[in-house]
Amino acid sequence: MTDDAEPAKPVTVVVDVANVMGSRPDGWWRDREGAATRLLAGMSALVGRDVDDPDGQPMRIARIVAVLEGQARTASDPGGLEIVRALGEGDDAIADAARVLVGAGTAVVVVTGDRGLRARLPADARAAGQGWLNALLGR
Repeated sequence: MTDDAEPAKPVTVVVDVANVMGSRPDGWWRDREGAATRLLAGMSALVGRDVDDPDGQPMRIARIVAVLEGQARTASDPGGLEIVRALGEGDDAIADAARVLVGAGTAVVVVTGDRGLRARLPADARAAGQGWLNALLGR
């Protein structure tokens, strides 16, 4: 018997860390560096996992690009992620990363609830809300 299931498509997930942190009122504002470190540690466990994409289709998280800004820029790197420590606006770094990845032919999902940022993404980049990533993380 053969398995007719389609293999999960490899996808790079670009995360607006500030936006995801801010989506849960867990005291992140008292310790942005610590909150970002905890979030990054959870995300590192997702790399290589097969999950349902925001539309319920199978995908494999091949890579995660986590964009840090402001006080969260100094968060500890748990390994397994690509960390971008934005010196300016995090949204600029996220839009730039998505543009470069899509231009290289990479399937991209950008995690953010920021409508302005979503409007700046390349047409071939998909967007997912913070709730999708929070559910994968069990938060």
